[in-house]
Amino acid sequence: MSDGAPPLTGREDALAVLRREADRGGFVLVTGPPGVGRSAVLAAFAARHDGPVRRAAAAPWESAQAHAVADQLAPGRDIAALTRESATLAVVDDAQWADAESVRALASAVRHHPEARLLVVAAAPAPSDLLRQAATAEVRLPPLTATEIGELAAVKGILLHASMAEQLARHTGGIARHVVDLLAEVPRDTWARFDPDLPAPAAVASRTGEALAACSSQARRIVEAVAVLGPATAVRDAALLAGVQDDLLAVLDEACESGLVVLGPRGITELAPADPMTRAAVLAALGPATAAGLHRRAADLVDDPVRKLTLLVAASPLPDAALADELEELAGRRAADGAWAVAASLLSDAGRLTEDRLLREDRLTRAVDALIGAGDVLGAGALVPEVESLRETPLRNAVLGYLAIVRGRPAEAESRLARAWALVNAEREPEVAALICQRYVLHFLSRCRPAELVAWADRAIALTGAGVPAAVEAAAIRGLGLAGRGEAEKALREYTELADRVRHGAQTQRIVMARGWVGLTLDAIDDARADLKSAVPTTMLGGSSRISLWASAWLARARFLTGDWDDAVHTVREAQAVLDHSGIALVGPLLQWTAVAVHALRGESELAAEALQRADSGPDDYEIMRVPLCLARAQLAEVRADAPGVLRALRPLTQPWAGGAIDEPGHWPWADMYAHALVIAGHYDEADTFLVPHEKLAADRGRASARARLAAARGRLEGARGELGRAKTCFGEALELLEGLPLRYDRARIEFTHGQVLRRAGKRREADEAITSAREVFAGLGAVTFVDRCDRELKAGGVHLPRGDRGHDELTPQEKAVSRLVAKGLSNRDVAAELYLSAKTVQYHLTRVYAKLGIRSRAGLAARLAGRE
Repeated sequence: MSDGAPPLTGREDALAVLRREADRGGFVLVTGPPGVGRSAVLAAFAARHDGPVRRAAAAPWESAQAHAVADQLAPGRDIAALTRESATLAVVDDAQWADAESVRALASAVRHHPEARLLVVAAAPAPSDLLRQAATAEVRLPPLTATEIGELAAVKGILLHASMAEQLARHTGGIARHVVDLLAEVPRDTWARFDPDLPAPAAVASRTGEALAACSSQARRIVEAVAVLGPATAVRDAALLAGVQDDLLAVLDEACESGLVVLGPRGITELAPADPMTRAAVLAALGPATAAGLHRRAADLVDDPVRKLTLLVAASPLPDAALADELEELAGRRAADGAWAVAASLLSDAGRLTEDRLLREDRLTRAVDALIGAGDVLGAGALVPEVESLRETPLRNAVLGYLAIVRGRPAEAESRLARAWALVNAEREPEVAALICQRYVLHFLSRCRPAELVAWADRAIALTGAGVPAAVEAAAIRGLGLAGRGEAEKALREYTELADRVRHGAQTQRIVMARGWVGLTLDAIDDARADLKSAVPTTMLGGSSRISLWASAWLARARFLTGDWDDAVHTVREAQAVLDHSGIALVGPLLQWTAVAVHALRGESELAAEALQRADSGPDDYEIMRVPLCLARAQLAEVRADAPGVLRALRPLTQPWAGGAIDEPGHWPWADMYAHALVIAGHYDEADTFLVPHEKLAADRGRASARARLAAARGRLEGARGELGRAKTCFGEALELLEGLPLRYDRARIEFTHGQVLRRAGKRREADEAITSAREVFAGLGAVTFVDRCDRELKAGGVHLPRGDRGHDELTPQEKAVSRLVAKGLSNRDVAAELYLSAKTVQYHLTRVYAKLGIRSRAGLAARLAGRE
């Protein structure tokens, strides 16, 4: 065993599986595409194996030779000899060519001698039928992720910024061999640039050259045309560019058989390069002059203006003022639609083709601004040194301030934006001034300061009118400021008017997201969920990852509130991947707040701790980062019945920096949690004083869910003071306020608290009914921590309802509701939809109903209920 073996990037999970299999022996198949690192995993595992190691490598010309692999592993083909020593490791590389006799002999040795703990590890691109039959386990090696590629580069002494690692992952498909080759072959200064044109590795270029040489003239021209036109090339365009008319289908067959092009999703009407590296190799083989000519001719074939100009850029090695102007003009149109990713690419190309230094710097700065708008913070961050080296302008400072906002750095953003506003001449540069105002809008949204948000939004709109991109986005966010100062209904009306004006393009993503956010604060849960779900995709003309992340965070919250916890966690998981790739730190805590809540309530403490770590923020971060972190910590403490922990988590929200939008009912549900904790801790007067202004504000705003949560906290306080009648009234009001709202967790939480108060007042039977009702909902949600607490409360109450045949009146309200619907012939799924329960919870209720009524079937239930009528 070699303790000094170097770590293998991105393969620790695979090695861990192999180590587990080594403890008991077996036949493990390691699979993955060529170049993914199968042989490296075998070598690394063998180097760490504590026991005898035997090695073999199969070859295609030996695949029909019986016992060819066995001869390499054991003298005289004596495979049984491998079982005479304990914990022998037999490594077989390129097992796809292993002869059948050797594979069968190895599988039999593993099967018949388990005490020997013989471990066979065979590597192949994909499992053949024989290997699949022999294998006791399979480890599939996935491509390297961008993060793992960054780690691999660091091992080679190359520091890749995150955006460059993403580009390298896309270019190579994450295949380790190609990554390693490019890191060795490409000049090191290339890796510090933004979005360079990466070549093919030398091995891929050589293989591509051989394949091109083997093609007929017509097939080669088709391959070259597809490389120029890129993915999703229409066969018609490729044929026109290649000048191929006769026997087109036969030529397409030959081109595809070469492995250099593939059919697209639309079948024989669409072609694409086999992969980005192959495309780069084909373009390099053309030579600059031929490639430029083909790109110019291709531009005449396509209708899409973005694609047309991109092709012309590829044909322009020198500055071209006219083309640069066209690119900038089109970028402006795309930005007006909110398609920031497209605008960024166009502006970057325009800057490269611009000879005038000041104009080139302006276009580069706008390209970075558009990258941030699209959500590519990592890409924008890679360009920061270059932007900071430019002369100071209002636009430069505004862009750097924008980047500071999405990175979650309020002090830097404040400084940059203040400098930009001090430098700008609003009369001479109204659009730049409006852009600075819009950045202030985002800044104050993140500071949870709605009055300033609205003021800066109005200033942006007044400077340029409603149609300029910065003004449109300011208007899209303005409603959140209105909602934050208590005018949510007005915000919704304005969003309706804005949506009528902006019906198409990616700007609609911002409007729909903000409308869903406001709808959630108004308890319009279903409408909000629909809006937020539709705002998550970024396919609308280059929609923004930044907006998608905001939508995902609030969609996850909506799904949590309605009890769709699996969907909520799935939403967080998908959004976190986008966040990791984009670098938008600002949204992280808001996103993970929901994950912490679900995992904590389900008793998944490790996952909850991991989510809490992801949500971490500090006192110098934006308020929109700090508030959800406080709530996540409080949720963990509440689940643990740790009232002092809840108070510690939420006390920052009682300090001067908070208040305003943070206290606005329907936005951040912290006030009731804090009040409950105060009562449990025995601080009755403080709880009373704290509740009064929050109750008044919730009543003034008419927010049912906030009023219900606060009423339950008031009920706990009255119960603790011995005022049981008042407590019952409060809980009754709370439950009544939730009628018609799909807030399953809130209802169960209130029922549970009601039951606790009743039990402590000696009302054991009433407490039993309330806690049992809460338990059923908690069970349906999978909230095992509260199910356990309910069970402890029920046991402490000492009320044990008799088992056996009982009457209909002994059923709980929930059981009665389920019984009535089942008796009408509804399926469990239909009942679940009707009562906002899961199908599993409906079945749980039915099981209890059958036991109580002494029946065994739906027919028996229908007959029993019919007999009562």
